Amino acid sequence: MILTLLGDYTALPVHAEPSKYKFDFGDGAVEKGYKGVSATDKYDAKKRYGFNTPENMLNVPASGEGALRDAVRFVTFGTKSDNTFNVDLPNGLYEVKVTLGDTMRASVAAEGVFQVINMTGNNATASFQIPITDGQLNLLVTEGKPGTPYTLSALEIDKLSRHPVMNRTIWIGGDSTVCNYYPLDRSVQAGWGQLLPNFVNEKTFEVRNMASGGQIARGFRNDGQLEAILKYIKPGDYFLLEMGINDTNPKNTTTEEEFKEIMRDMVRQVKAKGATVVLVTPQGRASHFTADGIHSSVDRWYRHSTVALAEEENVSLVDLNVLSSAYFTSIGPEATLALYMQGDTLHPNRAGATELARIVVEELARQGMDGFVPESKPRR
Repeated sequence: MILTLLGDYTALPVHAEPSKYKFDFGDGAVEKGYKGVSATDKYDAKKRYGFNTPENMLNVPASGEGALRDAVRFVTFGTKSDNTFNVDLPNGLYEVKVTLGDTMRASVAAEGVFQVINMTGNNATASFQIPITDGQLNLLVTEGKPGTPYTLSALEIDKLSRHPVMNRTIWIGGDSTVCNYYPLDRSVQAGWGQLLPNFVNEKTFEVRNMASGGQIARGFRNDGQLEAILKYIKPGDYFLLEMGINDTNPKNTTTEEEFKEIMRDMVRQVKAKGATVVLVTPQGRASHFTADGIHSSVDRWYRHSTVALAEEENVSLVDLNVLSSAYFTSIGPEATLALYMQGDTLHPNRAGATELARIVVEELARQGMDGFVPESKPRR
């Protein structure tokens, strides 16, 4: 539970830095236990928080309750934007919880890189770990869906350690079959990366899912998601990368040869950081059954290039394509279809994402990787 921070920070004794912070954004009533922050509040070194460029912020209403009744809107944005909310923090490791206002789809950036990708829906909430090494958190809400407002309703910051090093982390890259959907704990649609934390020893690993709907390998590498991973990834971390479904769409003009070389580049960049790379092939559609009841999609989604790349670069492979097909064959077409969104043979529902996450984890555990608990009952 986040403890209440009472009073103004300036009232604290010298050297008695708070370890927990709660901010309520907007110009409405301030929820008890929170510090109210208006869009007009410029950063003040004495208060130790505020907006860097309040002229680029707006107070807006929001449809939630309590601290979520109002919000601030970021008029200018971008991962490199200086239109940030700044909080002075002693160097260390922090858990940051963000709650958006009324926002269709938005991402969260801090320290110049993405932290959370494509939060969807009003009052969407997500948490992430972040190391602070320069004495200040610089955070903003930024691009999710162009043309929609990017808002922030509440922010909670909890100091985990005085050492500014993230816990061992499983980083995930992928597309709409992998990414997070909101609310995280009860969304009908889900990606297997969203459900992976249910099968991970939380004392060993943090999970950071950087996958996004519609993503292709080139976009993941060039548009900021890989940049964020490279900023933080370290020896002992894992990077699970699944691509190929959207790369094969003609509108994305990515040949199989180009796809393979872009994937190779990402693999090598992450390997250079000392982390463990795991390539994952996408599962097939629910409809990929033969007339005799066998599920197979081995020739889809540039799978052959992903399999070959894993061997060429000497990295681990989870051939989810083949492993999920074996599972789908065992349960049959009707039960397989029930694991996908209604009227959609590509995107798993929550039950389907859970099964796919289980299959991924079972294979990782079989290969001897630590921190995975395939025998455990999902916690969410």
